[in-house]
Amino acid sequence: MKEILREIGMIARALDSISNIEFKEFDLTKGQYLYLVRIVENPGIIQEKLAEMIKVDRTTAARAVQKLEANDFIEKKNDEQNKKIKKLFPTEKGGIAFSFIKREHDHSDKVALAGLSENEAETLFQLLQRVRKNIEIDWEFVKKGNKRNY
Repeated sequence: MKEILREIGMIARALDSISNIEFKEFDLTKGQYLYLVRIVENPGIIQEKLAEMIKVDRTTAARAVQKLEANDFIEKKNDEQNKKIKKLFPTEKGGIAFSFIKREHDHSDKVALAGLSENEAETLFQLLQRVRKNIEIDWEFVKKGNKRNY
């Protein structure tokens, strides 16, 4: 069996490391850019849904959101129907940072997929989506306090 997950992990860690270095000028560290991107792409998202999208626990998401808000990248607004619900929106500063993040993402995509045909890139995308969906089942199971059988 090939070490597929090891390769995916190395790719993810390398890209995360590059991003943390390149986004330091914006005061975006430790993956905070992931949260900002999802908030810009989904204005009005609630924190719980954001955590689910990024595949982190609520506490981790809460810390990242708190830092983004403290650094004026995002703002929380009350839901009009339910004042207990806080919706997340990018600020102007968040939008500017997002533009830079998007350019970096497009560049990284181009570098990562160099030498692959359009069909190969599409096949890779579809296969990785299937792998993610498989893993999401275990993620949901473990997140609820269950133990997997090895």
